[in-house]
Amino acid sequence: MFGLFKKLSEVEKLQKKYEKLMADWHKLSTTNRAESDKKYAEAQLIANKIDKFK
Repeated sequence: MFGLFKKLSEVEKLQKKYEKLMADWHKLSTTNRAESDKKYAEAQLIANKIDKFK
């Protein structure tokens, strides 16, 4: 309840986006390989940004 209005840090925002892209990548890996590879590449870029913050 107290964390209801807490703002997410930049790293937390990137982490959520990374998790969503990886979930999309996994779903697409069985049906559309080209789109799957694009999602994976985007996720890797975000992972690199997260590493820069740490």
